[in-house]
Amino acid sequence: MIITLKDGSTKEYAGEMSVYDIALDISEGLARMACAGEVNGQVVDLRTVISEDCELNILTANDEKGLAALRHTASHVLAEAVKRLYPEAKLAIGPSIDTGFYYDFECAPFSREDLDKLEAEMKKIIKEGAKLEKFTLPRAEAIAFMKEKGEPYKVELIEDLPEDAEISFYRQGDGFTDLCAGPHLMSTKGIKAFKLLSSSGAYWRGSEKNQMLTRIYGTAFAKKDELNAYLEHLEDIKLRDHNKLGREMELFTTVDVIGQGLPLLMPKGAKMVQTMQRWIEDLEDNEWGYVRTKTPLMAKNDLYRISGHWDHYTDGMFVLGDKEDKDVMALRPMTCPFQYYVYKATQHSYRDLPIRYGETSTLFRNEESGEMHGLTRVRQFTISEGHLIVRPDQMVEEFKNCLALAKHCLTTLGVEEDVTYHLSKWDPETREKYIGEPEVWEETEGHIRDILNELEIPFTEDVGEAAFYGPKVDINAKNVYGKEDTMITIQWDALLAAQFDMYYIDQNGEKVRPYIIHRTSMGCYERTLAWLIEKYAGKFPTWLCPEQVRILPISDKYMDYANEVAAELKKNGILCTVDSRAEKIGFKIRETWLAKVPYMLVVGQKEQEDGTVSVRSRFVGNEGTKPIGEFINQICEEIRTKEIRKELPEEEKNK
Repeated sequence: MIITLKDGSTKEYAGEMSVYDIALDISEGLARMACAGEVNGQVVDLRTVISEDCELNILTANDEKGLAALRHTASHVLAEAVKRLYPEAKLAIGPSIDTGFYYDFECAPFSREDLDKLEAEMKKIIKEGAKLEKFTLPRAEAIAFMKEKGEPYKVELIEDLPEDAEISFYRQGDGFTDLCAGPHLMSTKGIKAFKLLSSSGAYWRGSEKNQMLTRIYGTAFAKKDELNAYLEHLEDIKLRDHNKLGREMELFTTVDVIGQGLPLLMPKGAKMVQTMQRWIEDLEDNEWGYVRTKTPLMAKNDLYRISGHWDHYTDGMFVLGDKEDKDVMALRPMTCPFQYYVYKATQHSYRDLPIRYGETSTLFRNEESGEMHGLTRVRQFTISEGHLIVRPDQMVEEFKNCLALAKHCLTTLGVEEDVTYHLSKWDPETREKYIGEPEVWEETEGHIRDILNELEIPFTEDVGEAAFYGPKVDINAKNVYGKEDTMITIQWDALLAAQFDMYYIDQNGEKVRPYIIHRTSMGCYERTLAWLIEKYAGKFPTWLCPEQVRILPISDKYMDYANEVAAELKKNGILCTVDSRAEKIGFKIRETWLAKVPYMLVVGQKEQEDGTVSVRSRFVGNEGTKPIGEFINQICEEIRTKEIRKELPEEEKNK
């Protein structure tokens, strides 16, 4: 047989060979580093026997799929360590994930001290260097095997498989066997660097109706320096995590008696959201041709029956009263049907279109308790919502303009490089989830695909992610932990106008159905605030900061002058405070740095006599003494243009 390797070279063998033996034949070094194989594009175990011509790639930990095999093996080593130290623990699942691996157990929660003990036991297992051996059993024997071991979760997994399935297991030496499809390293010695990171609760199979298990998260790498770099990255993540940093900066808080997913924006956080909201409203109305509406926060279920939300989305709504009651009310999960009735209140000509409605909308979504997190997933939130009522011939151009507005907002916030674009399509296999005919979906998805290609925007296509009434562009970003959330959505709707009997009068005097674009320009304010906290680690651009300047009098003698400076700044719309505490100036400066305020103005006798301020910035350090007017002009220009000043490294400031 002829084996074609990744570099295009070939190896010829007279008989069948395992992937590992081929790696060994190429070089001993490659065999030592090998984690898995890729045969004709499919990842396989190193023990897989090849008996015919194929393309083969030997995967090492330098490859994403090879590293996954290493981490999967580390999860088995963890499971063995848990069974050694806690024999009563029941095994659930233990996959590799993008950041490492985890394993779920039915047992008492683990403390940090417990994790340290488990790490020590894992090191013993790795040092023993037990070989991992794969074997299979018929389904009935596999069930009996796991019942004998007292592993009910493994039994349940096997019982879900077809009756004629061959069930694979991996044995580590003589002491531990686990149900697993692989792939795995040849022995435990291949794990060179690992760390157990944390322990938390996790429902069996992700359902809160099932048993709560204990999950251990860990990570593993081929080299210690890679592990150390990742652990440093985790420390940076902790500093940026909006759920921690946002509370420390007094931007928001949550209270149990108020409820999960209902954050309280504190004065600083509320000021930031107010700044963004005023910016978006003025931008849309003054530069992009929007008109503003204000509509109710709830409606009778009659409205949602017309829109289709009652049939397709009631599980995600807060319903007030009995669902079968004709007068039942529900808090709105969206604004579109409300704005449709604003449109319907007046008859429109083709000359009136497009009409672009904008609204700062407070919405309500009945999220699962396990899904909620900080400001990124909440039950009440506010978005920069809009609906464009357009003629069919205007649809493509208006859709492009919605993308342009979204990109402008992302650029202004400094996050345009952090997003990915997705064409969210319907899934014909779940036809009942959608309205409209297949040809409408194919046509509208094709229009969006053509627009993205024309604008040279890279995108992926996601089946099953469309709204029930139309496809959309989702603009997504990842948080510091790598979880992806949708930040901005632009939806193509060729269907709902008919359900609401919306029309315009064309040039022939005929009634014609308009098309609708559902869109956000910046998205959800709460989620965007969380994104910005993590993006900037709390060091926001000056125009967004809830405190832009802090004035520091050297002593009480200069308090009156400090207040005069503050009054001048406030006249010009600059958000400033005076640190009037009876503390030494060095302490005040350190406190201001820690508070991440962009500018501090130190004032004393010389500044008072000259009508100046001593400027220190977060960006370059000491900027020297300036007349008050000059500083005001400088910062006002920075705020007006929404400049994002780059911050020099500490060692380069004031060189």
